[in-house]
Amino acid sequence: MDKKILVAIIFVITYVLLILKPKVRHLIALISALIFVVIGIIPIKNVIPAINWNVLGILFGTMGVVTLLIDSKIPALLGDKIIDKMPDVQMAIFALAVFTGVISAFAENVSTLLLVAPVAFSICKRIKISPVPVIIAIAVSSNLQGAATLVGDPTSMLLAGYAHMNFLDFFWYNHHLSIAIPTEIGAIAATLVLLYLFRKEKAPIHLEEKTLVKDWFPGILALSMVATLVLVSFLPYKNINGIVCISFMVIGIIYELFKKEFTLTKKVFAEVDWNTIILLIGLFLIVKALINAGIVEDLAHFLAHLSKGSIFLGYTIIVWGSVIFSAFIDNVPYVATMLPIAGGMAIILHAPAELFLFGLLIGATLGGNLTSIGASTNIAATGLLRKHGYETSFWDFSKIGIPFTLAAVTAGYISLYLIMLPFITHK
Repeated sequence: MDKKILVAIIFVITYVLLILKPKVRHLIALISALIFVVIGIIPIKNVIPAINWNVLGILFGTMGVVTLLIDSKIPALLGDKIIDKMPDVQMAIFALAVFTGVISAFAENVSTLLLVAPVAFSICKRIKISPVPVIIAIAVSSNLQGAATLVGDPTSMLLAGYAHMNFLDFFWYNHHLSIAIPTEIGAIAATLVLLYLFRKEKAPIHLEEKTLVKDWFPGILALSMVATLVLVSFLPYKNINGIVCISFMVIGIIYELFKKEFTLTKKVFAEVDWNTIILLIGLFLIVKALINAGIVEDLAHFLAHLSKGSIFLGYTIIVWGSVIFSAFIDNVPYVATMLPIAGGMAIILHAPAELFLFGLLIGATLGGNLTSIGASTNIAATGLLRKHGYETSFWDFSKIGIPFTLAAVTAGYISLYLIMLPFITHK
């Protein structure tokens, strides 16, 4: 059998299993990668170089720092203070959504949801309204701004690894505004939709008790990590962001050990999403196999052919195709697979690579909000509601998720193209 066909068959089987068996997807990806090594698609000497250790370092270090930050209760206190200044439920939900979105730009999305959800449940219980729409609003907001920064989402880390981007590149890249700007424009549009959807919730609100902060050091640590990532952006070294993130996690662990907080130290390692790290290792190798077999190049040519030579049509296919796919499948394996394909399309169509790469991330990051199964945060949200005795129907989620997603993606899609238009014209 032709090796390209064999690789394609293994990949399709792998992807189907990733969709059908999400709980063991990390093992599926790892086994698939090992198969590619065994059959010689990836030479053993190329296994270590094929894995993007910088991306894994960013993910590992950021998760550790975020665990310390959440345990300190600093974000929860900030949320309380914001909510206490709101006049009614509508504005409280709006403020919660904005706050959640800002946190999600720097923290893992599920952690963001778990951080803000208790405040939302408390509000709903106090004024006797269903928490279902409120928790859904927080869940979709958790998925909103991960594409805005290097540390906001695993997909952002994948993009940074593929395109050799540093922290500041997400704000200013190749002499023009970068992906953070259209992401934030999309966030504004989507959050305004929430303001409209909750327009009838006018009950007054006031928080009598506020969260007590255990320790302010994790907040200083997190801010210092972000500041250091900004500083190293000016250095010529492109692959040290992972070292920076892990270094700050180690500083946090040493600090907790000096305080004899051994339980929290164990929690840092327990809260790290090891399954995602293993999944990414497998995906890096799977994508390498697709590149070695020539499948990535073939798919890039196929999508470029569908575009009929039009950069705008190609861009549209990437963005809205990503929205549709991400509504039903996890965006991490999707983005890992599509990054080299999008890059290849840009070369074939003579387009700026970042137009297609950023478009891919906007569509894939926000597309998961269309359905309750499109993102792990949404699944976690419905699980939280179930634990509190509330079942969530497809319509319960969709009546918020669909308008929210369409507003966010449309605004991001248009604004990114307008940002890139002068550079397209000169190609």
